[in-house]
Amino acid sequence: MSENKTHILYFLFIVFACNSCNTKSSKFESPDKNISLFFGVNTKGTPWYIVNQNSKKIIDTSYLGLEFKKGNSFIENLSIENTESKEFNTSWSPVWGQHNAIQNKYTNVKISLTNKTGDAIEVLFRIYNEGVAFRYIVPKQEQNKEFIVQDEKTEFNLTGDHETWWLPANYNSYEHPTTHSKISEIQVTEEQLNYFLVKGIENKKAVHTPLTMRTNEGNYISIHEASLVNYSSMTLELNDKKKGFTCDLVPAANGTKAILPSSFQTPWRTIQISDTPGGLLESSLILNLNEPNKIKNTDWIQPTKYMGIWWGIHIGKYTFEPGSNHGATTENAIEYIDFASKHGIKGLLIEGWNKGIEYFVGKSKDLPNFQTPTEDYDLKEVAAYAKEKGIELVGYHETGAHVLNYEKHMEAAMAYLKSNGINYLKVGFVSNIIPKGEHHHGQWMVNFYQKMVETAAKHKIMLIVHEPIKPTGLARTWPNMMTREGVRGQEFNAWSEGNPPEHTVTLPFTRILAGPIDYTPGIFNLKFDEYRKDNAVRTTLAHQLALYVVLYSPIQMAADLPEHYQEHLDAFQFIKDVPVDWDDTKVLNAEISEYVTIARKDKNSEDWFIGSITNEEERELEISLRFLDDTLKYEAIIYQDGIGADYLTNPTVYEIKRIRVNSKSHIKIQLAKGGGATIHIKNNK
Repeated sequence: MSENKTHILYFLFIVFACNSCNTKSSKFESPDKNISLFFGVNTKGTPWYIVNQNSKKIIDTSYLGLEFKKGNSFIENLSIENTESKEFNTSWSPVWGQHNAIQNKYTNVKISLTNKTGDAIEVLFRIYNEGVAFRYIVPKQEQNKEFIVQDEKTEFNLTGDHETWWLPANYNSYEHPTTHSKISEIQVTEEQLNYFLVKGIENKKAVHTPLTMRTNEGNYISIHEASLVNYSSMTLELNDKKKGFTCDLVPAANGTKAILPSSFQTPWRTIQISDTPGGLLESSLILNLNEPNKIKNTDWIQPTKYMGIWWGIHIGKYTFEPGSNHGATTENAIEYIDFASKHGIKGLLIEGWNKGIEYFVGKSKDLPNFQTPTEDYDLKEVAAYAKEKGIELVGYHETGAHVLNYEKHMEAAMAYLKSNGINYLKVGFVSNIIPKGEHHHGQWMVNFYQKMVETAAKHKIMLIVHEPIKPTGLARTWPNMMTREGVRGQEFNAWSEGNPPEHTVTLPFTRILAGPIDYTPGIFNLKFDEYRKDNAVRTTLAHQLALYVVLYSPIQMAADLPEHYQEHLDAFQFIKDVPVDWDDTKVLNAEISEYVTIARKDKNSEDWFIGSITNEEERELEISLRFLDDTLKYEAIIYQDGIGADYLTNPTVYEIKRIRVNSKSHIKIQLAKGGGATIHIKNNK
């Protein structure tokens, strides 16, 4: 196509875009001119936007607006008063993360609108080279002491019936299998409605974010939100045309979506765009949209690996509550400390250590105060022994979602942990929220989670949160929020039908785009027949090793029992060696739900670590090492599926080999069904 014809078609597109909205539009571009934003107001006074990538429409005409229970809403009768556009280019270094340095380069566009009565609202856009984000800002309104949000009318209209990976919008949980379908086929089934013990699917046409899509043209799109503070979580409701979505906020107990002060800003609505699935993963757009770190001295914030009795509880070796097989005993803790210390695993988590755990399994009416150990667990003795052996204890608070009780004790409970030298804390919120009627993902709990992370920061405690609100990049602002579960994790392999092999191949491009997870990898005894004959982990052992690189988290668990690691100490060496804090991250090859290979550089050395996993299909992949320093020579230690490996019939066979490599090397790896491979590339000094 000639250049003149291209310009004519592009002009016609702009005319069509303007005519479709019966208004003139303004155009804004990303710094590299790759992403274009068109904005306008139609004849009804409703604002709209369109997003293009390289002149290809990604988001079709989509309308914006906020509806309030009282007062004037910002939906219609709006006019543009002023438009400001400016480019920004800064950089910053996270306390921990997938990259040592992050560039924050974007075009900032502020559009000021007013309605007929003079009420003002701003729509603030940031146009990045890898996508677009926007939020609503309402300046102080003298006539309004507060705003009660009845609905948010934000739309994300797509250009076709895209291939989509989605979770049903359970307002209390993200722990569902991922469904892979066309947009038009999104429909929550009765099985999904009754799937999990914590109910909360009130809208059968809504899905969680991040929502990841692939277009027929091969573009990859992910819709999410950033900086979720004092607002309800956004889910996405399929619209009537089944080619797009409208924001559906998680409701409060009284049915409202959010109660806001007389001036406020909403979370960012984000649209990440890439030509490859790896481009979505390598982007730092979500983090960049959050405020800078608010913790002045971060020396105490340290990524780590830990062990614990967690897997033993789930497979049935131990019980959560006190009894003859209670897992949280002084004896067990000492045994785990000895093993962890011997093998350089720095942390130990012991669940079920405090009185009140019985309440959550229906065996007591007494709520916990999170400061009283059970009779068979001497916390002071365990803490002293851990300190002697150089092991950091990870505290544990299971709230049972009785948030009012936890809020009552939280300050003193964290101070109690700190007085015993405990700097890490896992907090769980299993069950339905108390106060009754509130959801895990509603504004009330969003604000409580924020209070919890700020309280923990005051006590210099790092958090691992289960049953959380999804990450939205707030770890940049509060880096003591280390990791959140919010995922169908390893435990489902212990007592349910389990996770299929493609589950972990999908997560890097869906849930982990929001932020790090606590998946608890590293299971070596994949069938555990001595405890549960009908259950199994549906991967190979080599796949489990690769998860330490593929599934990002600054706190990773070596989740299996010590005796199972003792049987495979050569493979366990990789878990001992692999870091949890990175200088750089690169996606080497990927197809969502099929296979992925990720390379990460250690923040504290010149070593690289590669993880590669596949779904239930066996395959051969070639890995180019061109990312290595071309002035250095390396040794590659390869842990891969052995001959005859198969996640169903022969999951534990693996082989380890060493080869010399450099930046010109290519490595071919064989992945078994449900298999994986990991490579530790060591600099030969």
